[in-house]
Amino acid sequence: MRSRNPVFSRRGFSRDNGYAGFNTAPQAGGPAVGTQGDPYAQGNPYAQQSGNPYAQNPYAQNPYAQQDVQYGTPPQAPATTGRMTMDDVVTRTASTLGVLVVTAALAWALLPVDDAHISRSYGLGIGAALIAMVLGFVQSFKRKASPALILAYAAFEGVFLGVLSSVVDNRIASGAAMQAVIGTMAVFAAVLVAYKAGWIRVNRRFYGFVMAAALGFVLLMVVNTLFAVFGGGDGLGFRSGGLGIVFGVIGVLLGACFLALDFKQVEDGVAYGAPRQEAWLAAFGLTLTLVWIYMEFLRLIAILNSND
Repeated sequence: MRSRNPVFSRRGFSRDNGYAGFNTAPQAGGPAVGTQGDPYAQGNPYAQQSGNPYAQNPYAQNPYAQQDVQYGTPPQAPATTGRMTMDDVVTRTASTLGVLVVTAALAWALLPVDDAHISRSYGLGIGAALIAMVLGFVQSFKRKASPALILAYAAFEGVFLGVLSSVVDNRIASGAAMQAVIGTMAVFAAVLVAYKAGWIRVNRRFYGFVMAAALGFVLLMVVNTLFAVFGGGDGLGFRSGGLGIVFGVIGVLLGACFLALDFKQVEDGVAYGAPRQEAWLAAFGLTLTLVWIYMEFLRLIAILNSND
C-alpha cells in the first residue's frame, strides 16, 4: 500500500504500483492497450505483481472456468475465505465510529467547559488530539492494519471531538454539534449516491487534482496557524470572517472528494480480493474523512455564529 497521511493522503489497496488501480500495468488477461484510459478497465493490481502480497488471487486461476458441458451453465467463481467483503468494511467502520462516538459523548459529559473547568478540559482535549495524531501516523506507515491501533486512535479522537464540540455548542453556537453531524451525514449520503450513480468518476486525474488541492489547503492552514501562534490574532484570516467561510466550504468539498476516493478504494479492494484485514484500513480511511468533514462543518457554524 501507498503511504497514508492521516491529514490528507488517501491509501489504495495496491502496495507496489500506485493508488488503487490507476498506475498498475495491464495483467495477463487484462484489457487491451486501447482501453487503458478507462480506470475501470485496468488490470487487477493484485494479480501477478512483484512483491505484491495479494498476487495469488483465487480468481486468477479459476478452476471453475470451464463451461459446464452437461448443463451449459456459465462458469462460477470459486468460494473464497479470508477476502474482504462489503460487510466486513461496514462492520469495522461501524465499530470504529462507535468507539469514537462513545468516547466523544463521555468527554462531553465528564469534561465540563464552564469558566472554572474549561482550561483543564480543553488541555485534556488537545492532549488527546496529539495522541490520536501520533497513532494515526503510526498506523499510516504500517504495512498491515492494526485493529487495536485504529480503535485507540478513534477513542482519543473522540475525546478531542467531544471537548471541542462541547466548547462550540455551549459557548459559541447552541446546537452546533448536531448541525455538524447532520451536515456530515448529508455529505456522506450525497457522495455515496453520486458515486453509485456514476456521476463521480474516480480516475488518476481526479486523484491527482484532489491530492494537489489537499496539499495546498493543509499548507495554507499550517501557515495560518503559525502566524496566529507567533503573531497573535487570527493569523492570515483564513479561519475567520469571509475568508474563513470560503475556506470552510472548500474544506467540506475536499472532504466530499476524499469520500469518493475512499469508496473507490473499498470497491477495488472487494473486487480484487484484498485480504479481510484490509477492511480495517478502509474503516480507518472512512473515519478520517468523516472526522475531517465534521470539523469543517463545526468550524463553519462557529464562524457564521461569531459573525452575527
